[in-house]
Amino acid sequence: MSITYGYQHFPEGTDEEAALNKILQNAIDQGLHFISDADARPAGGAHPLAHLWDNGTDPAAELLRLLELRAHALSTFSEKNIPTGMPLAELERVLVPLYFAHRYQVEATAKVLGGMYYTYAVRGDGQQPTRMVPAPAQREALDALLKTLSPEVLAIPGRILALIPPQPIGHFRGREHFKGRTGPTLDPLSAAESAAAHTISFVLHPQRAARLVEFHARQPQMPGLAEVIDQLINASWKTPEETPYHAEIGRVVDMLLLHQLFYLGTHPQASFQTKAITRLKIQQLHAWLNDQLRSETNADQKAHLLLAIAEIDQWLDEPEEIQVPQPLPMPDGSPIGCMGG
Repeated sequence: MSITYGYQHFPEGTDEEAALNKILQNAIDQGLHFISDADARPAGGAHPLAHLWDNGTDPAAELLRLLELRAHALSTFSEKNIPTGMPLAELERVLVPLYFAHRYQVEATAKVLGGMYYTYAVRGDGQQPTRMVPAPAQREALDALLKTLSPEVLAIPGRILALIPPQPIGHFRGREHFKGRTGPTLDPLSAAESAAAHTISFVLHPQRAARLVEFHARQPQMPGLAEVIDQLINASWKTPEETPYHAEIGRVVDMLLLHQLFYLGTHPQASFQTKAITRLKIQQLHAWLNDQLRSETNADQKAHLLLAIAEIDQWLDEPEEIQVPQPLPMPDGSPIGCMGG
C-alpha cells in the first residue's frame, strides 16, 4: 500500500489528490494501520499493536505460547546443542537467547496494559482517533506478565547448570552472555534478576502508570495502578515458594519490585497520583512485612524481610536520598549473533 501510494502513475487528467486519498481510504477499509517507529520503540508506548519484534494477533496469548515453547526447549536442552569438540562453556551462549526468548513479547504485552488504540486520523477520513484497550484484555495481559515473574519460569534447571563450566582459556564472556555476580561461574540468580527486572520495569513504567491512573478515573472498570501493584505484590512477596532455590529466586523478584516502586514513587515525570498510590502501597507492604517478621523462623527469609523493612524505612524518611541499586541488564538482544564477543 505504501509503494502504491508513493509510486502509482495515474492516467492524464486524473485528479491525483482524490486518487491518492482513495488509496489511503482503501487501506483504512482493509483494516491496515500505521504507527510510527517513534511510537513503537519506547518502553512507555501505548498502542497495543505497535511493537518491533512481537508475533501473533494477541500479545498476551502469544506470550503464554512462547513460555510453553521455551519450557519445552529447556526440558530438552543438553550438550547436543553444540557440536562435538566445542567447549561445554559455549552452551551458555546457546542458552541465553533461549532463556530470554520471551523478552520482546513481554514488551509487546506490557503495551496492552494501560494501552490505547489510536490512529493518526485527519478530519474527514472516518477513522476512530482513540479507544482504550478493553479492561478484560488488559487484565489478561497482566496475568500473562505475572507468569514471567514466577520462579518456575525464571529458574534455570539444575541439570542445565551442571553442564556449563566457566569459560576455558582463550574464551571470554561477551555481550551475549549472562551478566552475573558469581565471578567465572554461571549465575542463575542474576539471570532471573535480569529477566524479572525487564518485566517489572515495563509494567511499572512511569508513563504506563500515569495512564493506568487516568484511564481508571475515566472508566472505573479499567484496571488502575493500585490494582496492578497489588497483583505484583501478591505474585511476588505474598506467594511462598516450595524449594530453597525457588525461594531465593522469589527473593530476587521481591527486591526488584520494591526497588521499582521506589523508582516510580520518586520519578520526576511520575504524576502526582502515581506517586501517591505508590507511596501508599509501599507503606501497606511495610506493615505486612512487619507482621510476617514476627512469626518468621527461616533465617534466610528473616534476613530478607529485615533488609526490605530497613530500606522502606529509609525511603519513607528520605525518598530522594536512597540510592536504588540498578538491576543487572539482560545480554544484548537485536541484532543477535553479531561480532563483538
